[in-house]
Amino acid sequence: MKKSMAFAAAAAALAMGSALSAHAADVAAGKALVDKGMCVACHGANLNAPVSPEYPKLAGQYADYVYNALRAYQNEASLIYGRSNAIMKTQVLSNPAVTGKDGKPRPFTTQELKDIAAYIESLPGDLITRK
Repeated sequence: MKKSMAFAAAAAALAMGSALSAHAADVAAGKALVDKGMCVACHGANLNAPVSPEYPKLAGQYADYVYNALRAYQNEASLIYGRSNAIMKTQVLSNPAVTGKDGKPRPFTTQELKDIAAYIESLPGDLITRK
């Protein structure tokens, strides 16, 4: 009985692990989206040299932070829970880097945002985490 329970637990863990990896972020896909989306136009070379002080450096930022920030820009219902920068809102809701079947710009999908966030995290940057 104990062996069958251990086997079942191991099988469940293996299945869960493979399910998670199926949705893992793809850094190369994120790079392609960032390049096509022209993010460097504001955030600068390697996303680490903004063209203006009000634009943040992104390189090296934590992927979960970037992902959640991008999702917040997609939140059109409320500025309380969303972000209000008009340029970024347009970028994540109707970026010409991604198009629907009709050829018109469409919002980034959850997976695309995860890919972008993973790519940004992979970039060397000079962000400092203070404790």
